Amino acid sequence: MENNTYFHTFKQDISTIELPTRFTFPFCYEPHPLAAMAAQELQHYIEKQNEWTHNFGLDSTGEGLPIGKMFGVLVVKKEDEEIGYLAAVSGKLAGSNKNQHFVPPIFDMLEDNSFFLNEEVLLNALNRKIENLEASAELENAKRNLDLLKSEWGESHDALKSKLKAQKKNRKETRTLLKPRLSDTDYALLMEDMQRQSLKDKQQLQRFQYEMHIAMKQESDHLQELLSTIASLKEERKIRSGNLQKRLFEQYNFRNAKGQSKNVVDVFQDFDNTTPPAGAGECAAPKLLQYAYENKMTPVALAEFWWGCSPASEIRRHKNYYPACRKKCEPILGYMLEGLVVDPNPMQQETTLAIELPQIYEDEDIIIINKPAEFLSVPGIYVKDSVYNRVLQRYPEAGPIIIHRLDMSTSGVMIVAKNKASHKFIQDQFIQHTIKKTYIALLDGIIETNSGLIDLPLRVDLADRPRQLVCYTYGKPAQTKWEKMAVENNQTRVRFYPLTGRTHQLRMHAVHPKGLNTPIVGDDLYGRKANRLHLHAASITFIHPSSKQEMTFEIDPDF
Repeated sequence: MENNTYFHTFKQDISTIELPTRFTFPFCYEPHPLAAMAAQELQHYIEKQNEWTHNFGLDSTGEGLPIGKMFGVLVVKKEDEEIGYLAAVSGKLAGSNKNQHFVPPIFDMLEDNSFFLNEEVLLNALNRKIENLEASAELENAKRNLDLLKSEWGESHDALKSKLKAQKKNRKETRTLLKPRLSDTDYALLMEDMQRQSLKDKQQLQRFQYEMHIAMKQESDHLQELLSTIASLKEERKIRSGNLQKRLFEQYNFRNAKGQSKNVVDVFQDFDNTTPPAGAGECAAPKLLQYAYENKMTPVALAEFWWGCSPASEIRRHKNYYPACRKKCEPILGYMLEGLVVDPNPMQQETTLAIELPQIYEDEDIIIINKPAEFLSVPGIYVKDSVYNRVLQRYPEAGPIIIHRLDMSTSGVMIVAKNKASHKFIQDQFIQHTIKKTYIALLDGIIETNSGLIDLPLRVDLADRPRQLVCYTYGKPAQTKWEKMAVENNQTRVRFYPLTGRTHQLRMHAVHPKGLNTPIVGDDLYGRKANRLHLHAASITFIHPSSKQEMTFEIDPDF
């Protein structure tokens, strides 16, 4: 393969654009101008090309299930100093891994007659066999016959036991009645006869139970034989799938800028002692870096963007830039970037020390803070400056302090406690949902309706924390009332009334298609980055811990 097979020269003049001195930190970044230019050229290609067909869900003309895709561009420098870019897509595109515009996968499992496809044929055959057996009339009849038999024998068993119990009761009553009237000899004869009857009853019950056991065992054995066949096939499928995954892992050997190579299993073991998830190495960024290293190109800048409709649960907006995913890519990219000078992780930079923490009220029990945007409520793993630490510096003997939190990017009114009793009193109000809070947000678009209720359950995206997902199966209830305040320069100012307090609730309810379908301005997780997240905790109403009077504090946003 020639080195320039997937190398694209820029169509525009880039001579005035200065190269970055450090490579992109892939998990939090603003695209370098060259990466943004490459992304725009790639988007133009996707719109105009006629080499392949894929339904991105952007119009009603596409065939098949609409699926959006993540694309990536990597600005590179060749050995002759020429600057250009590589392009890649996460996963396969239009059912194939082969496309003249995109770098190939690290391992092409879809290659004709590959071990993956051959084994997939066997696994699919096993799946069909299992599905057919599980849906077979024979299995259904065996289950139904056993259930009917259990029911019939159970009813007969209960009836027989009731009958024998009644006979036993009658014998007891007869003994009691006749004992005073019979001679000792006659009473002894009566007892002997009753013992024979009792023994006969026990034998009848035992015989019945034996016959019941034999009858049900026949049906049960037949059912177990069918289930064992299915279980055996499932075990074979599990072993085959495990062996296939292991063999796939052996094909994924990642390179880094030092010229080293490491298998994906070792990469994940060294990172956090876990097993690689399925699809590890199939994202755009690893493909791009691998191709660059293999062809002696120096990575300069990276950007990834979404193209197409959003998935049902997570938020992906057409043409927006996104960081690399954490679960699959963090271990891999961490290794592949060794040897490059990379931008520092902004989440690990202590940048808030010069920020003032405005205070609007204080008494012996509480302090009301106007928390700035991009300021933590509590210390993070790397950044320690926070509302908690600021208050603790002033009042070293203060109680638990933090009663509730605001997201780092959210500004606005926040209550902190100065003693344990106040903390508990106000926290109980949060638990009982008696505290009233409102937020003001500026949305990046025009909302036509005037008010409503959004009810979308949320849970964390385990593969890409701290992002949230809409999940009707495992999500926690999340409800938000809202009303439109004004439309300003094609943006809508709204007031939110959260009825629950889930992580990123307002951000998700704003951007999700079943919510307002419009991101908050500056939402770098679910929308587009700006100077700040335009979300502000505007007011809070609660009962004061000492006076027991209702108090309301309101702070207007600065946007």
